[in-house]
Amino acid sequence: MDMDAFSAVNGDKWSRLHELAHKRRLSGEEADELLRLYQTTSAHLSFIRSVAPEGGLSASLSATLVQARTRFTGARSNFMTDLARFFVAALPAAFYRLRWLTVACGAAFVVVGAAYAVWIGTSPEALRSVASDAAVRQYVEQDFIDYYSENPAASFAGAVWTNNAWISAQAVALGITGIWVPMILFTNAQAVGIAAGIFAAVGKQDVFYSYILPHGLMELTAVFIASAAGLRIFWAMVSPGSRTRGRAVADEGRSLITVALGLVLVLFISGLVEGFVTPSALPVWAKISIGAAVLAAYWIYVLVWGRRAYEAGERGDLAAGDAGYTEIAA
Repeated sequence: MDMDAFSAVNGDKWSRLHELAHKRRLSGEEADELLRLYQTTSAHLSFIRSVAPEGGLSASLSATLVQARTRFTGARSNFMTDLARFFVAALPAAFYRLRWLTVACGAAFVVVGAAYAVWIGTSPEALRSVASDAAVRQYVEQDFIDYYSENPAASFAGAVWTNNAWISAQAVALGITGIWVPMILFTNAQAVGIAAGIFAAVGKQDVFYSYILPHGLMELTAVFIASAAGLRIFWAMVSPGSRTRGRAVADEGRSLITVALGLVLVLFISGLVEGFVTPSALPVWAKISIGAAVLAAYWIYVLVWGRRAYEAGERGDLAAGDAGYTEIAA
């Protein structure tokens, strides 16, 4: 079929539908016209997708139809209903889909970090290549500990939240490259491993873990989740399965927007722990217990609510109609 000729014949109808769909107010005649054009364009879109499913014309018409449908169907639910669905179904299901990949990213992080910690902690030559004796003492006795208390807790928590959210956003957004996620995991594991090795070399591992574990358990898990999300998009592009490559990437991208939104809350909580609990005067066991409780709460949320939502068919994606894959009959 000559797609250019088909577009030339029907282009005026599509343009008119787009105009009506975005018009602020519609008269009775215009509303009837909108409905007729919606039905006609839906048929056109189905035909076009049978010929060129990944073309720009298909995407453009799909977006126009979604806007038109919104005009004559209205909102399906109120804000509070959508918010409840997000936290009860969409978000836990999206996290649940990433559970094993999250664990895999965490395992890779631990292996790299442990290797650097053992190397720096047991090799005087390696330690000297990282820092001088004076710099090591300064880092262990002052810089590392002062980092958690030199600023007011609220502003420090906000800064940590912003920084970690930025790292996680990079992992999700740039994961499709296939390079960015391994780089983020490696560089962060290297930094944590070197720090652990420095403390191990001077016999103060307990100090290091007393400051890292309270917030790090959840904070690092959030990085692993973001990394898993990025890798999921990359794999959808590499191996789309029965879907077209464009649709596979779009499906994963929409689902992982849900993950990115959820990580904002997860990182906010870990930022509060780092700002208020880590530098506090609480006993070490209490601080670590708080961090462990936050992590346990996350995994209960994922494995209980997430599994339930996933088995009910939830994937964290938009409904097929909202995604533009189906049209509602008038």
